[in-house]
Amino acid sequence: MKDLSRYYTLLRDETRRKIVEILGTQEKIGFKELREKLDLGVGTVYYHLDMLSDFLTQDKQRKYRLNDRGKMLYRTLKEGNIPPTLEISGAFSHRLAKWLFLSPVFAKTAKPLRFLPVSIVIVFVGALGAARAQLDSALFFYFPYSTYSFSSIVTLHIFNWIGLFLFAEFFTYLFYRRVGNDIQLFTCTGIALIPLTIFPYVHLALPTLFPNLSLATFNMITQGFLLVLQIWSILLISAAFCYGKGIRLDKALVVSLTAMYLNIALLFILGRFA
Repeated sequence: MKDLSRYYTLLRDETRRKIVEILGTQEKIGFKELREKLDLGVGTVYYHLDMLSDFLTQDKQRKYRLNDRGKMLYRTLKEGNIPPTLEISGAFSHRLAKWLFLSPVFAKTAKPLRFLPVSIVIVFVGALGAARAQLDSALFFYFPYSTYSFSSIVTLHIFNWIGLFLFAEFFTYLFYRRVGNDIQLFTCTGIALIPLTIFPYVHLALPTLFPNLSLATFNMITQGFLLVLQIWSILLISAAFCYGKGIRLDKALVVSLTAMYLNIALLFILGRFA
């Protein structure tokens, strides 16, 4: 029953259904040919293949084929007997995940050069907001009362984006030996900074909207709001790694949480949490 439920979960995605159908009818296929049939980006195809990894095997020519479990998955697809209750619960969770992970936006980065300007704008808007609010950017964190100049804060914020991209490149290779698709990853990483782009503007708006707020209340509200945005950032950055490097969400979370923990450790060493 557990396997059957997993089959249904995998087969709800149209791209994965196409991959299973192609392999079920064609028996085996190389990555390049599969990508051409699907008309998707490299990272997206790798992501779906990774999701189906327990149901696939590769021969000596590196061509993909269904293993025994994959053939059962194909038969399940052809029978088309997904229980209605499972479809309803799946549809709800799928809609929720779309909003939470911005999946429709990341899916459009399969042609990354079209979306790269959007990614750059997001980063620059965040950088300008941090500079206006006099907040030092430290990847997932902000520190008020910056002593840096306006231009230095902007530069620091932009370097956070570049640093996160380089971190993802290094650790996805170190952990999973995944290389290539750099432009899509670069684009996705910028989009994933949306929550951290919002924070400086909330920090600026609160005193204007609520002029009688005490400093203690202001700090409590901003830190609580930042925590929510940090959690959302982890989810979006994980989604960015999924699409940019074609790895499953559980693997992407390992990379993004490693980034978070190293960020915290470095800030403790530098005394920023004192």
